[in-house]
Amino acid sequence: MILISVIMSIQNDENNYLKQSIESVLNQSFKNFEFIIVLDGSNQDTFEKVNYYKLKDLRIRVIKQNNQGLTKSLNSAIKESKSNLIVRQDYDDISDSKRLEYLYNYMKKNTDIVL
Repeated sequence: MILISVIMSIQNDENNYLKQSIESVLNQSFKNFEFIIVLDGSNQDTFEKVNYYKLKDLRIRVIKQNNQGLTKSLNSAIKESKSNLIVRQDYDDISDSKRLEYLYNYMKKNTDIVL
């Protein structure tokens, strides 16, 4: 059972943040997660960067689509997620290595929190 779904949408990696962002998710202390990346009308360079990580880590799932915008892309990722706990990661975010562990433990201890 997957405990967390991390979702990300990207059109193009114009500022070269994607590598650091993906690696910051993959290097989490908490390991039981899936990572859904939506390529929202992405160029070939961005596709190749994401595909490199997809081939290395089975937790990554990729949705490739024509450009639909951030909201629709994130909704597509949510529909594909296997967990009720969804964490959003922007392509230019760098997550602390204990981010998912902290969030999971917090949500587990505070069952009245939903958002």
